[in-house]
Amino acid sequence: MTWWRVALASALALSGIDVVAAEGAAENARSVHESAIVLDTHLDTPANLRRPGWRIADNHRHEGDLSQVDLPRMKAGGLDGGFWVIYTAQGGRDDAGRRAARDHGLDRLVSIHEMLAANAGEMELARSADDAERIARAGKRVSFISMENAAPLASDPSLLTAYHRLGLRMLGITHVRNNEFGDSSTDPAGAEWNGLSPAGRALVEEANRLGIVLDASHASDAVFDQMLEVSRAPIVLSHTSADALYDHPRNIDDARLRKLAAKGGVIHVNAYGGYLIDIPKIPEREAALEALGKKYGPEGQLSVEQARGYLAERREIEALYPAKRAAFDDYMAHLLHILKVVGADHVGIGADWDGGGGVVGMEDVSALPRITEALLAAGYTPQEIRKIWSGNLLRVIRDVQAIANG
Repeated sequence: MTWWRVALASALALSGIDVVAAEGAAENARSVHESAIVLDTHLDTPANLRRPGWRIADNHRHEGDLSQVDLPRMKAGGLDGGFWVIYTAQGGRDDAGRRAARDHGLDRLVSIHEMLAANAGEMELARSADDAERIARAGKRVSFISMENAAPLASDPSLLTAYHRLGLRMLGITHVRNNEFGDSSTDPAGAEWNGLSPAGRALVEEANRLGIVLDASHASDAVFDQMLEVSRAPIVLSHTSADALYDHPRNIDDARLRKLAAKGGVIHVNAYGGYLIDIPKIPEREAALEALGKKYGPEGQLSVEQARGYLAERREIEALYPAKRAAFDDYMAHLLHILKVVGADHVGIGADWDGGGGVVGMEDVSALPRITEALLAAGYTPQEIRKIWSGNLLRVIRDVQAIANG
């Protein structure tokens, strides 16, 4: 019996619920889950690929939220793949900063290709929706590539063509700060361009021409509105939650959700706790974690051995200054609200794994069957659930490519 069935049976037995019936429901949920192509649109796991001693083929469950995705846990959770993210932190926007972003983006792209080459028997690059279905049928992990923050393109936007040739199929315009292409939803300085810059509008048009899906997560509301206006193809939100449940600049309001759906787009719901519920800052905790970070350096550079010491000290800080955490029910509240607003044809999953995502009760990708079980319990059909897990995403990818093909 798998861990999730044991946990469910134990909880239900304590509650006096019919364990046999509950196990039957769980078995049905697992069958539905396995019948779907389960894809997540925002896997930040490439941040771990340069860590000394870290391999995607190993089980890193002991690292907790320092590492939430690897091949053993993908298999345990029925995760067939998704978009591996080329993430670049927004740095300086002078010539040196743009060169650094360019080089970082290319290095992360190379690291993804190295991962795929080293695990060719289990993973394969997907360039189309047809590829995704073929790769999944073969029992391999579907490996799309996306970019979060277009900063690597700032020094030369024509690099987008090279990225496309090397597999890029999704492009996010901004991250937490404004850049040369548009405004972020969270830049403390506020709007710089009042939406997309002229270069941003040109980038949207070029992505349409190449057949790259546009992603408005992290972008300001004005950028979202203008992307819907300028793009000839549907757009997505690769990892965003509901403003109606928690009023945060990173979330999206119901009116814009309806506009997204009207243009054929899809929102993939985020599991980043700080965007699901209000989590007050604890100054002492923040200071201690900052000091710990300075002691060990960036998490993405920690060796597997160094990570053990770092995690031990971090857990001591977390125990000393416990903070409120979002739970699985909080995540499902956002997912179910968004489904109610736009329907099952315009919703997917983008939990922000290895980028801060994960909640109590769904700490890593091995727990993904819980989402399917909860959707069934909420009355969604197996067909609708298969759309949520990948059908809607693959439809958008096909639509975007068809428009590129003219």
